[in-house]
Amino acid sequence: MLKNHWFVLGASTIIFLAGLSAGSLFQSGVAHAQAAKHVFEVRTYTAPEGKLGELHARFRDHTIRIFNKHGMKSVVYLAPQDAPDSANTLIYVLEHPSREAAKKAWADFQADPEWVKVAAESQVNGRIVSKVVSVFADPTEYSPMK
Repeated sequence: MLKNHWFVLGASTIIFLAGLSAGSLFQSGVAHAQAAKHVFEVRTYTAPEGKLGELHARFRDHTIRIFNKHGMKSVVYLAPQDAPDSANTLIYVLEHPSREAAKKAWADFQADPEWVKVAAESQVNGRIVSKVVSVFADPTEYSPMK
């Protein structure tokens, strides 16, 4: 049941984001060109009990800025509405030019001295992430964004 829940949550997130992104892409008139050379990464983080606020703070105050520094484009950050996920889950989507670019960006991000310091400082009272799930995805053939 839990596996199905995460699949439905991930699939729903991807569908939502494809629709959300389609409007801005079509406004620029380059929907086909942009989507063809990009990949989305849907990431789901589970925080230990009582640590979700600290995880949100780290993203809000540091992580997104450091992502930007390494060319990691944030699409959306989501907080589940329903328990039990609302108490311990953060879902977000990054857009990368390719999987190879994603791999390089993650390596650069994780080696960034500022990130190393932020990660250590944010976990001085214990880990704030207990599980990470990453899924790379492309828009489907019937997606509004191609």
